[in-house]
Amino acid sequence: MFALDILQAALFAAALILLTPPLGLYMARVLEGRWRFLAPVETAIYRLCGIRELREMSWRQYAGALIAFNIIGLAVLLAILMGQGFLPLNPQSLPGMKFLLALNTAISFVTNTNWQAYSGESALSYFSQMAGLTVQNFVSPAVGVAVMLGLIRGFVRRTGTTVGNFWADLVRTVLYILLPLSILFTIVLAGQGVVQNLSGYVTATTVEGAQQSIPMGPAASQVAIKQLGTNGGGFFGVNSAHPFENPTPLTNFLELLAIFLIPAALTYTFGVLTGDRRQGWALFGAMFILFLAGFAASWWAESRPNPITHVPINMEGKEQRFGVMNSVLWSTATTDASNGSVNSMHDSLSPIAGMVAMLNMKLGEVIYGGVGAGMYGMLMYVLLTVFIAGLMVGRTPEYLGKKIEAREVRLAVIALFVPSGLILVGAAIAASVPAGLSSLANAGPHGLSEILYAFASALGNNGSAFAGLTVDTPFYNLMLGAGMLIGRFIVIIPALMIAGSMVRKTAAPPSPGTFPTNTPLFAALLVSVILIVSALFFLPALTLGPISEHMVMLQGRTF
Repeated sequence: MFALDILQAALFAAALILLTPPLGLYMARVLEGRWRFLAPVETAIYRLCGIRELREMSWRQYAGALIAFNIIGLAVLLAILMGQGFLPLNPQSLPGMKFLLALNTAISFVTNTNWQAYSGESALSYFSQMAGLTVQNFVSPAVGVAVMLGLIRGFVRRTGTTVGNFWADLVRTVLYILLPLSILFTIVLAGQGVVQNLSGYVTATTVEGAQQSIPMGPAASQVAIKQLGTNGGGFFGVNSAHPFENPTPLTNFLELLAIFLIPAALTYTFGVLTGDRRQGWALFGAMFILFLAGFAASWWAESRPNPITHVPINMEGKEQRFGVMNSVLWSTATTDASNGSVNSMHDSLSPIAGMVAMLNMKLGEVIYGGVGAGMYGMLMYVLLTVFIAGLMVGRTPEYLGKKIEAREVRLAVIALFVPSGLILVGAAIAASVPAGLSSLANAGPHGLSEILYAFASALGNNGSAFAGLTVDTPFYNLMLGAGMLIGRFIVIIPALMIAGSMVRKTAAPPSPGTFPTNTPLFAALLVSVILIVSALFFLPALTLGPISEHMVMLQGRTF
């Protein structure tokens, strides 16, 4: 069994590495507008929407278009969720969502967080799933790619004041990348048994003679984009642990691979667009090292005997058909990539494995991260690393030939440190007031972990849940909703401001004093900066939560 697990993990890593260059090159070409095999469709969309795709935007115009688009999307989705009782494709006659839950859900999907304080099959109609959530599952990752493109243009353009056209970037990402891949993946998933229909729920009689309602619906199409777009919102309440969402070992492997597929390939896209593919591989390598370290630590922890239960391996909260390795690989990948889907219960992870999942989100969701968002988040760390390296060797910090000055460093620090600080502030408030504590299912350090995980998931725009914490309350709907908005836009706005600043600078050719950023040494330095910054922020809180829980677990104590 162990040899088979090793083989599966190796196949996953190999598939990821092999698929990164061709998909990354394809995305670079279509996003540049060089491969326009759907040009008639693309042009028709521009004309229908009144878009002048060749009109360049400053960073302010780009950000304004982005914010306006998200505000409109939020309002439309909120209206759909609250009014679903009067809308079509509702065979179960489900009522509309209450305002606070609908607001939390709308914010969640617009910000690519996909946090769910409800169970999909008992709360949402097919219309809400398709016209509401699935639409955002396409456009929210496309927004992330658009921000990434604006930032890259800031670095690679030799002179100018504009960073591209938001609407063209959005349309091309959906039309050429997300939509074709999702169609292909939907066909594969439906062929493997993932349900895809519009029929009402089926009532079945169990062996004991009881009546059971079996949910139906267009699940395959939503599962495809929830994985490819690093969205993660489950069509059913138990997400990818449900046999209708994830029925076979093959679907489990493919859905896992889909989580990393586009974010990993975007590192190669970055290398192509910057004219130095080694730049992309350096970022890929840093992400891969962090992923492997987290996966190894989680797998080790979950494979150790528990002195409290006296079982040799921790199968609590896991599907028997997936086992420990596939569950741990999923928990690592989904928290690395801000995907948020689950095929096991994170609340049942051992303290160390739970800490790894939590820490992955607290690193800023840059271990591949969300589609587009992982890249521009990692570039914030790159700027900080280049600045620190320049201080260490007494050279002017440069990246891709352009000087990194105080303005860019301050903006990068805001993008990285504000979400991290607010995770701790939010968790501290929740742990200090009755409204936050009344929802806890566990006392002691595990209860603190539940709260920390929720705020890390919201501020990191991940969306996975530790469980054990009831979040459909006014307090958590508002607190986590605000956290999701801040976590999304407190990074996007500084990233676009940096793009606007960098695009005005003149690039200088490399010199003997230039610090290379396309080498394994730089990748190692980048990893070190990420870990040091995160440790300074979160080590005290982790010590009070999962680390303390691990220590008392070794003593056989429970709370």
